[in-house]
Amino acid sequence: MSRALQPDEELVELDAEAVRTWCARAFDALGREREEIDAINVYPVADGDTGTNLYLTAEAAHRAVEAVFAASGPDTAETVRAMAHGALLGARGNSGTILSQLLRGMATVLADGCDGDHLARALAEAARAARQAVAHPVEGTILTVASAAAGACAAGGPLVRVARDAYEGAATALTATSGQLDALERAGVVDAGGRGLVAVLGALLETVTGRAPDRAAPAPLPPAAPREKCAGEDGPAYEVIYLLEADDAAVDLLRSRLDALGESLVVVGGDGLWNVHVHVDDAGAAVEAGVEAGRPHRIRITRFASDATPAPGRGTARGAGSGTDGAHTHRYGTDDGYAHACGTGDDAARAARGERVPRAVVAVVPGEGLAGLCAEAGATTVRTRPGEPPAEDELVEAVRRAHAREVVLLPNDTDLRETAAAAAERVRAEGVRVALIPTRAAVQGIAALAVHEPDRHFDEDVVAMTAAAGATRYAELAVAEHRSFTSAGVCQAGDVLGLIEGDVAVIGKDLTETARTVLDRMLSAGGELVTLVVADDTPPGLAADLEQHVRRGYLAVDTTTYHAGAEAPPLLIGVE
Repeated sequence: MSRALQPDEELVELDAEAVRTWCARAFDALGREREEIDAINVYPVADGDTGTNLYLTAEAAHRAVEAVFAASGPDTAETVRAMAHGALLGARGNSGTILSQLLRGMATVLADGCDGDHLARALAEAARAARQAVAHPVEGTILTVASAAAGACAAGGPLVRVARDAYEGAATALTATSGQLDALERAGVVDAGGRGLVAVLGALLETVTGRAPDRAAPAPLPPAAPREKCAGEDGPAYEVIYLLEADDAAVDLLRSRLDALGESLVVVGGDGLWNVHVHVDDAGAAVEAGVEAGRPHRIRITRFASDATPAPGRGTARGAGSGTDGAHTHRYGTDDGYAHACGTGDDAARAARGERVPRAVVAVVPGEGLAGLCAEAGATTVRTRPGEPPAEDELVEAVRRAHAREVVLLPNDTDLRETAAAAAERVRAEGVRVALIPTRAAVQGIAALAVHEPDRHFDEDVVAMTAAAGATRYAELAVAEHRSFTSAGVCQAGDVLGLIEGDVAVIGKDLTETARTVLDRMLSAGGELVTLVVADDTPPGLAADLEQHVRRGYLAVDTTTYHAGAEAPPLLIGVE
């Protein structure tokens, strides 16, 4: 994050560090206000998730900005583009999708200059682009607040004045939204998406002045009353969201088709990559329309709850990682996060009393870093060292140490499959239900652990984890110890070997170049998430270089990096 401003010091231009700070502060602000924004979410669907969706969208933008700073010293243009691109990839819900387009609109102007006049033009472009992305714009929403912010600072001027005018204009417009939509007026609240945008603009003002704007205390919510139907509650049953690779002409046709299928249609993005959001009754038709237009990624289908959600302020707070409140979400793609806890506080209490916990995961992993990562996710781990795979007795002891009635065993190595099967049979004889998922690499184990849900039925959990592992192609980089014949030709001692699915596919001299070649071969067959696992002795900068390579060449692909620590291969790659 950029240095703190000195007293009475104000920014004249937004440099790269200032954009980074703004992004981080916006993420923090939406985190603080998430539950309150969720509580006033009554339009377009009263599903209580606008704050969460904005928060997750801002989190994706924040991660993207931090990634470019980890890779290099970006300039302002690269930073604002990373912020907008990250938001596009991670946009959630109606308001999150619109926020991503607002950031994209700003980025197109701020890439050319970041003084006050450019900021004023950026906000105007943001408001225009967001309205254009929405099939049927409605006043009293985040669009109204964005337009008011742009209008309030249209005259331009010094950066601080423009930022303050925009914030104050947005805050004033937000207050007026409660009288612009019947749903808001009945509930006695302001627009949830608009409030989120005011938080983002407040973070911008704090960045350029060094002082947080005065925030009025939230207005008390009206007392609970017999619930009326709000706009959207009698609407479509499903929310469908996906990323789409397609050209402009195909997207124009897609807009027309989806508009006829449903409502709340928002299509944002450009330059070949789009984020599509729509509410429909026929989710399959919405997905098929995307397939006909181009290549959809990360398809997320959410069924809205059939019963009414609690009145504002009366609901139970959800975790920040939830999809929608009172709804069922099905994801056909990758999760944004890594770990779901494998146990609960009740499990820990049972273990402390010497009782068996309901379910546990046992994973074999190379390197202390991965062992710690899996342990944080609740797994019992077994370390493996180069040339020293764990013996059957070690796996049996690990399953016993998990002290669970049901255990999922992840060997994460093709050569360990028979050993793991024998260990599983021994423990089954002791009354423990053990499922062996034949993971062949650590990255497959990570993918399986990421979708593990201990509260799900055991068989369903095993099926989901097996599917996640099977959908992850894997590769490893190693250094040849001596001259040898391989499936890719003859290698010499010291050559870098790129093994894909266990077979040598690339022979190179340089670790980074070989890794890029391996990545390109794997991604030529498609992919949505690249996982990189680096060891302590891996050359510094390798992961950052590969992340940048993916960002430049594969628009819809995310990259996540983990550190394996010592005694691990130089690089493990997973592609989901």
